[in-house]
Amino acid sequence: MGNLNLTLAIGEYDHVRDVLDGTIRVPGVDLTVMRLPIEEMFYRATFFREFDVSEMSFGKVISLHASGDRGFVPLPVFPSRMFRHSSAYVRSDSKLTQLSELAGKRIGVPEWAQTASIYSRGMLAHDCGVDLKSVKWFQAGVNEAGRKEKVKLNLPEGLSLTVMPDKSLSQMLLAGELDAVLSARAPQPFTNGDGSMRRLLADYQSAELDYARRTGIYPIMHVLAMRRDKYEANPWIAMNLFSAFNEAKNRSVARIGDITASFVPIPWTAELIKKTTEWLGPDPWPYGVDANRTTLEAFATYAYEQGVCARKVELADLFPREVQSSVKV
Repeated sequence: MGNLNLTLAIGEYDHVRDVLDGTIRVPGVDLTVMRLPIEEMFYRATFFREFDVSEMSFGKVISLHASGDRGFVPLPVFPSRMFRHSSAYVRSDSKLTQLSELAGKRIGVPEWAQTASIYSRGMLAHDCGVDLKSVKWFQAGVNEAGRKEKVKLNLPEGLSLTVMPDKSLSQMLLAGELDAVLSARAPQPFTNGDGSMRRLLADYQSAELDYARRTGIYPIMHVLAMRRDKYEANPWIAMNLFSAFNEAKNRSVARIGDITASFVPIPWTAELIKKTTEWLGPDPWPYGVDANRTTLEAFATYAYEQGVCARKVELADLFPREVQSSVKV
């Protein structure tokens, strides 16, 4: 019997590159790789389940799981992690300068169940003292009208969320209809550099480092997810995929930290790796459940509190048992 043929949709990150180009093989598996834009990949995976294995929004996966849709089997492989203090945007003439000042304001999000938005609201509630029910929330596309939620919501009583199908968040913010926008993707007027928008926090990096040190949370945006029918037919795929991607990540970190040659076109990356390990520990980008339990538990709590999940999801039930522990020699 030959190898299993599986389709894989994922972003072209350096820390997955060695799997995508075949440098690291997944034992027993031949991969057909598709490198797709994030929004397209998530849309096709969520609505049509087009791929055997896919990078997926953590928020979408955990919401579907809580609602009883077990079509995805997430693996504790995390292609994207981002602190989100940088994802709050305001008009350039706004007097807001602190996250705590967002209490009682009008705030836009591209999707209530967007992973970045879940973390941002969790940070506001748990770290900044903002009552989410004091805020008037609005949902719309960041730069284009018509964006819709991809999962069913169970919003807590007393929380105000208004869908704006005919406007964009950028349009509303510039028109004075919003006080701030929380978005993983920066609004177009900000990226264009026209001076009409700015980040709420000027020194967001210092705020993020302080947050990481105090809370132990390093936000996980995306997970690697298998279609359940593929997993149940061959459960061994889970650990084989996990091991291959973990090795690719370790090689990537070593490559970037090599002072012999420049593996990315940015200076001082070796020094940055050194500082990052001082800040976040010897493995600055860990995979697995145990190494990320604080972050994973916090996210499960936020998603339930905010009505993204119909119930609190237990990690032991979310990730397959094959990847929740490993052999010790």
